[in-house]
Amino acid sequence: MGIRLLVADHAIFVAGVRHFLADTEIELVSWAATGAQAVRLAVEEKPEVIMVSAQLADGDGIKVLERIRQFDPGMPVIMLAAYDHPPYMARVRAAGGFGCLVKDFKRDRLLEAIRRAAAGEQIWTREETRRIAGMLTTSALETVLDVALTPRETEVLRKVALGRTNRQIAEELGISHDTVKEHMQRVLNKVGVEDRTQAAVWAVRHGIA
Repeated sequence: MGIRLLVADHAIFVAGVRHFLADTEIELVSWAATGAQAVRLAVEEKPEVIMVSAQLADGDGIKVLERIRQFDPGMPVIMLAAYDHPPYMARVRAAGGFGCLVKDFKRDRLLEAIRRAAAGEQIWTREETRRIAGMLTTSALETVLDVALTPRETEVLRKVALGRTNRQIAEELGISHDTVKEHMQRVLNKVGVEDRTQAAVWAVRHGIA
């Protein structure tokens, strides 16, 4: 069985990936230049693995990851980064990404990552996991805030950090989708972050998740 791959990145980079995939079981079924295209093609093509650039023409790749996970929480998404940056990797992991590849990767590393992701495996290396964990537990990175979250807000935040979508949280907690959104907005306001990915990282740093 072949592996169907979708890549969201610049055309030149995609051409390089296509070259690496020659004579393998991995098929590049489509590619996207923008996040909006990537989400649409993910729905239409239903690939086994998606690779998304950290920076696309219309915004942050993590936003694309989050949108893809809204319609398919189990979809293996690998983030493509221009350089090794542990804080960004932590955001990718908190958002549910299967791993992060720096774009100077070798062919063997690319093929291994795609195959493992298609099999449902995370592709984080031990070193990356160690560095991310170290970053998340370093108090110098963020002052612990005295934030008064309610038990329900804490529960919602914990599930967000585990990669759950709002609809999944609503089903698991037996509350409405709108109620989850209200709780999440209050959490964002209280912890002083802009989006659910940052909230998830905050939760991990403070031992909530």
